[in-house]
Amino acid sequence: MADFTHSSSDDSSAHSTAEESSKESKLEFSEDEEALITRMFNLVGERWTLIAGRIPGRTAEEIEKYWTTRYSTSQ
Repeated sequence: MADFTHSSSDDSSAHSTAEESSKESKLEFSEDEEALITRMFNLVGERWTLIAGRIPGRTAEEIEKYWTTRYSTSQ
């Protein structure tokens, strides 16, 4: 039984690593997505949930992170 529990925790840590890699690679946006984000931002501002709702498979957090890393300005 202990071996089963141990292998289970190994699987979850491997799954966690794969999940993190997946999240990082999801921040690569296609040209169409970038154009849509820009147009939507110009229309609705920082309403990330509303923008993400127009792009299947994207979360508001991903959209906001993309925008802030791409278009943040130092004032």
